[in-house]
Amino acid sequence: MSGSLALRAAGTEHTYLMNADVEGHPVVKRLRDFSPEVVEDAQLFRDELTVHVPAIRLRQVCEFLRDDKELNFKYLSDVTALDHYPGEPRFETVYHLYSIENNQRLGLKVRLEGDDPRVDSMVQVWPGANAFEREVFDLFGIHFVGHPYLMRIVLPEDWEGHPLRKDYPTEGYR
Repeated sequence: MSGSLALRAAGTEHTYLMNADVEGHPVVKRLRDFSPEVVEDAQLFRDELTVHVPAIRLRQVCEFLRDDKELNFKYLSDVTALDHYPGEPRFETVYHLYSIENNQRLGLKVRLEGDDPRVDSMVQVWPGANAFEREVFDLFGIHFVGHPYLMRIVLPEDWEGHPLRKDYPTEGYR
């Protein structure tokens, strides 16, 4: 594959292909023009760009992606999370965006430490983030600062723990 770099993840049998010239991608260029430090890392896999951004700049980046006339990422299709236990940073929140005008998808990832995972809520940017963030809170225990109604959505309020964390007991707490 021309212009691609194959990497084998340590300790796994998975091979990831990342485009070697992702810096030339129009979205990465626009983000770097907006603020050079907001792109921590970028990967292109199967024609979908994923960009890691600093947690402290997430809201600014999301507002820019939504409001920029060239990008138009007005649709938030999902928010989810990853648990990299026992590694640190332990968690990543993942925002899947779509630009209807450009027929383009974008993944935004934010790395969070495991001791107190917190990130700004994006409900003020995309009101549809409400239920997605509640689900991530419920199942992973990631707190979304500024969320208008952050409480469990899937499990009962008296449920102990967060079952999608990798250190959650397979038979639950007893």
